[in-house]
Amino acid sequence: MTTICNNSVRDSVAEEEWKTRIDLAAFYRLVALHGMTDLVLGHLSARVPETTDQFLLNPYPRLFEQITASTLVKVNAAGDVLLDVGYNYDIPAYTIHGAVYEARPDAGSAAHTHTTAAMAYSALPGAMLPISPKGIRFNGSLAFHSFEGIFDNPKERARLADDMGELDAVLLENHGYLVCGPTVPECWEILYDLEEATKSHLAALSTGAAIASRSQAALAKDRDRLTAERTAIREESWASQLRFLDRIDTSFRK
Repeated sequence: MTTICNNSVRDSVAEEEWKTRIDLAAFYRLVALHGMTDLVLGHLSARVPETTDQFLLNPYPRLFEQITASTLVKVNAAGDVLLDVGYNYDIPAYTIHGAVYEARPDAGSAAHTHTTAAMAYSALPGAMLPISPKGIRFNGSLAFHSFEGIFDNPKERARLADDMGELDAVLLENHGYLVCGPTVPECWEILYDLEEATKSHLAALSTGAAIASRSQAALAKDRDRLTAERTAIREESWASQLRFLDRIDTSFRK
């Protein structure tokens, strides 16, 4: 991976913010490694700990694989940059993520991507097929937002927030995904699961064959079991992924 040179901001931020910066930079690297990027487009964010109106965004326009903890841009709800790291942010990113953090006090991280699978699925009718463990997670729990163009209109914040409601994932029509979670690790997990669920959905439809169905009782039982399993392994799973990144390139921590 190619990184960009930067001066560390570690001594300029609180310890909890620095940890969040490392996690968010790792999130960017994982998205890049798993092929979910669209050049410099798309964005991931994290709420600054112990704040209600501050969050971290990517330095725009930089590739995800180049992002480090110190290059993340800290902004507030008004769009002011609170710490000069030598980069600015993308206006649509501020609009989308600002909407999430304003409407969802439970959200600690959010992600917006437009992978091929996301854009293809967002143009199709019908709910997510519960044909895989990950598909079960989003069957009946995936919101929908009619896309009106680039997110540069603050008035769209309210409509996006209304469409998302209390769900953790929303499909942006002909555009991509928007997901949120209470922490960076959980947001990454949601995004990864949604991408894999979508791939399974599209692969099944592409066969043209009849789709096998299961009872709602069986789906509910599996959903509960999978939720408990994810919760039990989440902390160690994230630690394992950080170790994986460290073996490749530790610069995300800078």
